[in-house]
Amino acid sequence: MEIQLHDKKFVPFITKDVIASVVKKLAQSLENDLKGEVPVFIGILNGSFLFAADFIRNYKGDCEVSFVKFASYEGTTSTGNVKQLLGVNEDLKGRTVVILEDIIDTGNTLEEIYQVFKDKEVKALKIVTLFYKPEAYKKTLKIDYIGFSIPNTFIVGYGLDYDGYGRNIPSIYQLKLPNKMKNIVLFGPPGAGKGTQAVLLKDKFDLVHISTGDVFRFNIKNNTDLGKLAKTFMDKGDLVPDEVTIKMLKSEVEKYPEAKGFIFDGFPRTEDQAKALDIFLAEKGMRIDAMIALEADEDTLVARILERGKTSGRVDDQDESKIRNRFNEYETKTAPLTHYYTNQGKYVGVDGIGNIADITARLSKEIAKL
Repeated sequence: MEIQLHDKKFVPFITKDVIASVVKKLAQSLENDLKGEVPVFIGILNGSFLFAADFIRNYKGDCEVSFVKFASYEGTTSTGNVKQLLGVNEDLKGRTVVILEDIIDTGNTLEEIYQVFKDKEVKALKIVTLFYKPEAYKKTLKIDYIGFSIPNTFIVGYGLDYDGYGRNIPSIYQLKLPNKMKNIVLFGPPGAGKGTQAVLLKDKFDLVHISTGDVFRFNIKNNTDLGKLAKTFMDKGDLVPDEVTIKMLKSEVEKYPEAKGFIFDGFPRTEDQAKALDIFLAEKGMRIDAMIALEADEDTLVARILERGKTSGRVDDQDESKIRNRFNEYETKTAPLTHYYTNQGKYVGVDGIGNIADITARLSKEIAKL
């Protein structure tokens, strides 16, 4: 759901769950690198207060905390002029200082931070930022830890504001611009016809169809580095780790820089994969617009699969007990994704029973609304 702050409208960009996951990883990464040191965390007010609080809660080692305040934003653009408003009173000589910044764009505030601390004889100065805009960054100063690299669009929420409003929003919203893309997760239980519908819909709406199965087969057949890595797990009978799968998906998406949108078929399968997909798309200024799910009762789909098995040649389409096991796997591991997308207001259920043309018409109606 879009929101309005003052005179501008903003649309959902990064959910609070994805933010929490990234903040936790940032804190763990820093903790591993500091190896028992007692750092001084310094949050940059006003924007970083929520990020700093969550980061410090996730940091399990001893630490000290302070804050400094700078100002450089007016409206939705940086003024480029940074003034120090509140300083740091602690004796920092010989200490490791960790700056917790909510967002780094032009780098003007970061440059001011370096100026403030260069004469304090600190042991080390490390910069942690939740958001980083590489297109806007004009400095050469090092940023040690980055949560999200995002396009140069204006965002609010999670401490970030638009003329004072929006700091208390738990998720991140971005300024609403004309939406040129439609990104859809096509979802449903075994036998629901996702693959068939994806092929029809991609042509109708000029979208790119990305099937996890096709991506895996391509990488393995062409002996790519990712394909070889995936095969080492598959040969052992193990599941391919999420990080390998998402790398394959990233590589596939990046083949189509001019795409009008994507239909993801067979991915994500778990909440962790959904979060990984959200993070990847956010870094490109994109988002999932909807999870459209084909809904049908199990008995009907089992009968459909058994009928298909008479001609498909697939052994697992001919054994009802194996088919039922696939449904059990779906219900226990994959179906909870509906809650993830429902909480984002993106879940759309569509009747998956009927002839192919009728189902395509139902799906098309929902896609057109996007």
